[in-house]
Amino acid sequence: MNNITKMKILKPVNEVFEAFVDPSKIGDFWFSSSSQRWEQGKTITLRYDEYDAQGDMKITEIELNKKIVFHWGTNGEGHRVMITLNELDNSESIIEITEEGFNENDENIISQMLDNKEGWVYMLTCLKGYLEYGVNLRASLLH
Repeated sequence: MNNITKMKILKPVNEVFEAFVDPSKIGDFWFSSSSQRWEQGKTITLRYDEYDAQGDMKITEIELNKKIVFHWGTNGEGHRVMITLNELDNSESIIEITEEGFNENDENIISQMLDNKEGWVYMLTCLKGYLEYGVNLRASLLH
């Protein structure tokens, strides 16, 4: 089973791509920090200072300004996430995130899928605010 989330960002794909892979930018919309620049084959440590939590992800594929694929979860081998960047013109992009690896036999599958979707919508909203308006909405969601 997989979960697909899409959003239009009013910026060219190269700016959106850099926001993900550049560790100096990710703290403005998603995690507090990223251990290094995202490149194929690297294991990246992502940190959430607000929750005193961190996790690793393994970058399995990168296509400049087009696609980022990684695995995260237990030892970086859990769910597979693919971020696809589609340029509409020189100033607009559609960002599509597909996360795979949900166990359809798990009795909590519906709540897991909804929580996952909520997380991606929130992250993409924060990305949109950061890139289009220069605001940092990250860590504003309360649990």
